[in-house]
Amino acid sequence: MRRAETGSETTDAVVTLRDVRKTYELGGVVEALAGVSLALSRGSYTAVMGPSGSGKSTLLNLIGALDVPTSGDVVVDGRQIATASEAERAAIRGTEIGFVFQTFNLLPRLTAVENVAMPLVFAGVPRDDRERRARAVLEDVGLGDRLEHLPSELSGGQRQRVAIARALAAEPALVLADEPTGNVDTETGARVLDRFDQIHAAGNTVLLVTHERHVAARAERIVHLRDGRIDHVEALDETARGSES
Repeated sequence: MRRAETGSETTDAVVTLRDVRKTYELGGVVEALAGVSLALSRGSYTAVMGPSGSGKSTLLNLIGALDVPTSGDVVVDGRQIATASEAERAAIRGTEIGFVFQTFNLLPRLTAVENVAMPLVFAGVPRDDRERRARAVLEDVGLGDRLEHLPSELSGGQRQRVAIARALAAEPALVLADEPTGNVDTETGARVLDRFDQIHAAGNTVLLVTHERHVAARAERIVHLRDGRIDHVEALDETARGSES
């Protein structure tokens, strides 16, 4: 089992947060994160849990370069998010990070292969290479016979697999997932989680946000948030992983 690092630095960290705080003005000051320090070692699998309002989504958005902290450091693969421009953060999102969203976020007028290829456009990948890589990763998630289908022609589980393929197309250093089983049935959800196990086994760093214990139990450790702080970190041994329901 890999070590469960929290605030301490690690030489192989793909993500490092140091005393990260995030506040919003919502009819008053709301502190979404109140001093979070966390490190994700390369190739690790971490789940984040916590009640509504605990800071899970804010944490994911900061690590995903979708937002910047009010104070503190967010470093992704050696690149500082806090001081990056929007263009620099877009480049980080395009090359370093793969997102899997609960609502899939597929473009309805594009085919599966076009949806998967879209992030490669922003990464500057040539057209022929984009299509080749998109087709390959869709075949890898078992959708080789659905390449030209629109999202409306796919089941919920198939749309989620397209979303996973899109996240992997740019070969990112980090895969982020926000409630990836939230909009699929139980059987499909189990297959999606199996896919994340495979993604991790292939060497990817995975960070998954969920409110479901059995989903989090697939990870190597669970970071529990409460009131914008890390309440505790739970390391899971091999016998516990995936065994809870």
